[in-house]
Amino acid sequence: MSIRGPEALASLDEAMRDIRREEDEISKRLARAADRISKIREGEAELFRQLARLRLDPAIQGELDGAISAAETRARAQVKAHAKDLSQAESAVAEIDARLSQLTTERAAVLKQYETHQAELRALANALGASIARDPAFAAKQEQAVALAEVAAQSMRKTEQAEADREEKGKPYREDRLFMYLWEAGYGTANYRANNLVRYLDGLVAKLVGFHKTRPNFAMLNEIPLRLREHAERQIAMAKSAEAELDEMETAAIDAAGGKPIRDAMKGAQQQLTDFDAQMLATEDQRDEAARTVATLSQGLNPAIEGTLGELATALEREDIQSLLADARRTRTGQDDTIVAQIDDARARAKEEEQETREQKERLKTLAARRRELEDIQWEFKKQHFDDPRSTFREERLVGDLLNDFLRGSITAASYWDKWQRSQNWGAGTSDWGGGVGLPNNGRQRSNTPWPEGGGFSWPDNSFGGAGGKSKGGFSGGFGRPSGGATGGGFSRPRTGSSGTRKHGGFKTGGGF
Repeated sequence: MSIRGPEALASLDEAMRDIRREEDEISKRLARAADRISKIREGEAELFRQLARLRLDPAIQGELDGAISAAETRARAQVKAHAKDLSQAESAVAEIDARLSQLTTERAAVLKQYETHQAELRALANALGASIARDPAFAAKQEQAVALAEVAAQSMRKTEQAEADREEKGKPYREDRLFMYLWEAGYGTANYRANNLVRYLDGLVAKLVGFHKTRPNFAMLNEIPLRLREHAERQIAMAKSAEAELDEMETAAIDAAGGKPIRDAMKGAQQQLTDFDAQMLATEDQRDEAARTVATLSQGLNPAIEGTLGELATALEREDIQSLLADARRTRTGQDDTIVAQIDDARARAKEEEQETREQKERLKTLAARRRELEDIQWEFKKQHFDDPRSTFREERLVGDLLNDFLRGSITAASYWDKWQRSQNWGAGTSDWGGGVGLPNNGRQRSNTPWPEGGGFSWPDNSFGGAGGKSKGGFSGGFGRPSGGATGGGFSRPRTGSSGTRKHGGFKTGGGF
């Protein structure tokens, strides 16, 4: 069973809400744990006061009580101020979450309007399809575009084969260190620069490895792919130009039949979606910063409170207090035993709380990493128009088992996104005349065969290569992959603030969801 683009995005949105919800719950849990540890320390201090009153003379009691009370008073004041800061930070996150929820709802409504306009345009295209097909000018331009696309495809296939040969057949040359030394030095060319002694020694090396015979072969092996790629890129440019002219003819026919208002409405909706995405990106970055502040405060990492609580803990670890406790353990009385047991219990509870806190801190780090990865995926998803109502996904598990695997850390974000790309396709009729308006490259399905039979031509993305470089994705990218998107695990979502800009893989895994 396939999944439509809007439904798939809604599932990712729901997963994001779950992550944020758990982040908030853990932050609150950590805050409560920090408060409990503080109260346990205060209770422990009071127990030592009671023990001192039983076993020490009043002068020493006063000294100990003063040391404990001073640290306790400062800690209590800092805890109160810290609680206020934490409450404000949590309120900020809640406000941002509400704003994100509102933006998500409003964006979904615009996407629904966009689907309505698509249906209107589709009805108009059905009415015009037969007449445009009989238009000699359109038929001729379509035939030309298909022919140019086939030539471009053949040229690129030859280029990729030549590049593969360069990699395979050039390996023995590249592994010969003496040959590569001479090659990189430009030996035998006008670019070679060396003094007489070096020239003499290089000449001996060249005779040893047979450089004069092998150099032309290696040069040709490198030159052929460069020339083929230049030729292929010229053919691609011509094919793209012909396809653009055909698009203009389609658009003119649509407008002449009264479709311009519909197209304008679709463009307007698309711009609204783009604006929403920009707002959501900025708001998500704000939330990331706010969540980091909450995490810091809820983990008790505020320097002021750490200092005062540490001071209280140090006061309770003083040598004279530990001696008092040791003496009470050695001499068994009813009152001593009760207080000592209560102190031991308090310390055991504090240790358990601290262990639980460490585990929750690690979980919070994992959730923050997973949230950012899911934001990357959602960004690419919308950037490549996968949320378009005409976009479909063959693999239903993408919003089920595979989503859970990603959230648990069983598969990386790069792997999960790759599965989305491989599963994506455009719905039936998308590549028909007029059916692709509003999609990248007018929505023609990108395959290895020229349209209309195959639904479109998969142009390579030259921004990753340049002369002599293999374009990323090539001609085997599958359906529905507009050029310029993330492939191979890299994500293009820009990030602001201290978290920086993440454009490449290396995602954290681990933890359970």
